[in-house]
Amino acid sequence: MANKRGDNGPATAGPSNPTSIRNVVFVGPSGAGKTTLVERLLAASSTIARQGSVPEGTTVCDHETAAVEQQRSVGMAVAPLWHGDTKINLIDTPGYADFVGELRAGLRAADAAVFVVSATEGADATTRAIWHECARVGMPRAVLVSRIDQPRSDVAAAVESCRNAFGPGVVPLYLPRFHEDRPTGLHGLLTGSDHDHVLDDVPAASTHTGLSDAEVEAAGNELIEGIISGSEDDSLLESYLAGWRISEGTLLSALETAVARGGLHPVIPVSAETGIGVHELLDGIVRGFPTPLEHVPPESTTPEGRDPRVLDCDPDGPLAVEVVHTSVDPYIGRVCLARVFSGTLLPDRSVHVSGHAPKGRRRPEHDSEERVGHVYTPLGAGLHEVRHCVAGDLCALTKLGAAETGDTISDPSSPLLIQPWDVPDPLLPMALTARSGTEADALSRSLNRLLAADPALRLDRSTETRQMVLWCMGEAHAEVILRRLRESGVTVETEPVRVAFRQAFAKRAAGHGRHVKQSGGHGQYAVCDIEVEPLPRGSGFEFVDRIVGGAIPKQFVGSVEKGVRAQLERGVQPECPLVDVRVSLVDGKTHSVDSSDAAFQAAGAAALRDAAERAGLLTLEPVDEVEIHLPDVHLGAVLGDLSARRGRVLGTEPEDAGWTVVRAHVPSTELTRYAVNVRSLSSGSASFTRDFAGYEPLPR
Repeated sequence: MANKRGDNGPATAGPSNPTSIRNVVFVGPSGAGKTTLVERLLAASSTIARQGSVPEGTTVCDHETAAVEQQRSVGMAVAPLWHGDTKINLIDTPGYADFVGELRAGLRAADAAVFVVSATEGADATTRAIWHECARVGMPRAVLVSRIDQPRSDVAAAVESCRNAFGPGVVPLYLPRFHEDRPTGLHGLLTGSDHDHVLDDVPAASTHTGLSDAEVEAAGNELIEGIISGSEDDSLLESYLAGWRISEGTLLSALETAVARGGLHPVIPVSAETGIGVHELLDGIVRGFPTPLEHVPPESTTPEGRDPRVLDCDPDGPLAVEVVHTSVDPYIGRVCLARVFSGTLLPDRSVHVSGHAPKGRRRPEHDSEERVGHVYTPLGAGLHEVRHCVAGDLCALTKLGAAETGDTISDPSSPLLIQPWDVPDPLLPMALTARSGTEADALSRSLNRLLAADPALRLDRSTETRQMVLWCMGEAHAEVILRRLRESGVTVETEPVRVAFRQAFAKRAAGHGRHVKQSGGHGQYAVCDIEVEPLPRGSGFEFVDRIVGGAIPKQFVGSVEKGVRAQLERGVQPECPLVDVRVSLVDGKTHSVDSSDAAFQAAGAAALRDAAERAGLLTLEPVDEVEIHLPDVHLGAVLGDLSARRGRVLGTEPEDAGWTVVRAHVPSTELTRYAVNVRSLSSGSASFTRDFAGYEPLPR
């Protein structure tokens, strides 16, 4: 988040009551026009003097170099505006599947989601996948049909595709008005009023919705029925069935309840180019979207995990703030974007920072005392100082050295730990290496900063393959990470990811080890005989002492085992350990002077190598169990691809309507780029998880 502050004036007062705040996240597929729409809203509210452009790289939200060059969002950004007496925090999120971690952070910060669907495309497979992501966390949703002024746009078809994809709760709140084929404004189904925006050369009387009066009335009745059903208000239902007139204010109040409960998803047509629907959207957010008071905060505990509780969104309550996004500014350092769930965050105060240790990550848990200097409200990359940040609002904090994405900021006298949101598991590995040894430390420092900022990254340092592997969400995510590393001054290169294989004995065999050296003075003498027996997969190593008659003294039996273990770990072939074997020590010889611990370690290793040569070895490859969630229409393509990857399907199960879960065992070598391949096979809609299942023989 580069610091582009142009207004370094005195700190201003933000909202003091959560009822005057709306937190809205814009979600939808890449290219739907989310960022352009945010720009139009900022310009319409006079938050910015001039609307920026995505192709020109001048938008508020897409300020990162990668976003400007790729002309698509690569990170979450916040842009607040004021509409009347209400502060609306607009949260722009990437629509590309690689950045689902940024999407989930945006959902955590918001109280409602605005789902942007292009009027020229409708709801495609990617749109359905993102809708499913929002539904998973119970986020209230509305639908914006964007780009209604573009050629080939069809608002009615787009609404119908959304209804088919998302369910009957998708109901228009406004209908577009046209002059000939050009959209000029909107007709409010709830108010019955017309809102014409483009009337420079068009008489208002010549505009129309393209529907008959009876069809418009039917659409209005459908909206009212949807509000009543979604709000679950029995008194409204009785009034409607009795034919009584329900006031607009009553319906608006019920609309907010229906949206907050997730029973209704109102549709508003918009055009970021002409401004059609922009003011209606702002009014709808203020009058029909839930406030932070209606958002149930996540559960919190003490840092030790005790005393679980759900806090109220109360400015006077205990301080509970969560870092939802972290970035590094080249001039001012770490910038943390935070959501205040309870209490009021004030500048120049000491705070307690508590951090989780996410499952599967190597970040340690941490607790520290920090001091908040200034509190800012962000505007894309810009920061403007505010006097406070109350419960329900978003803010930016700088120079918190220990704070990372997902951490909790609380009062030092009563520290808290907010339960984390689900972090997606990165599934695309990328092996990194510094161009020179002198840059290795700089690479490690830069990676640590990126890991603190992005929970969707995981770093593994393999002692077996001697590689540093960074796991990302996909190719686009990996490309952005590499750019950030290089922009930090590190010359980093990538190399193919290597997979660690194992070997196992093919059959029972005997082995003889002899280590005898005499070069004057004290010599070395050790002889041992062993028998090896392959064990079932996953059994590990067993050592059995079958010496009788004291052929090898007890103090050297352990030496033989130590030598055998060391040879198993090294493997007969380099970097290929031996596993799943029982080794029995059956005989041996010693020398009263020359036998030693080191000599019997060497003899034990030699005996194991001899047994391996006699028995023959099987090469084992790692196998993962994958679970794929995909639409039914892509099931055949995915199953065929799994077969080509030597996968063994364990079973398929129906999930939601039109979705299937596939479980299979697949060799790890075949999954290196599966995160990219499965999206290609499913038009970006499929997702999968993988867990290590064991080792299986490599086909000859």
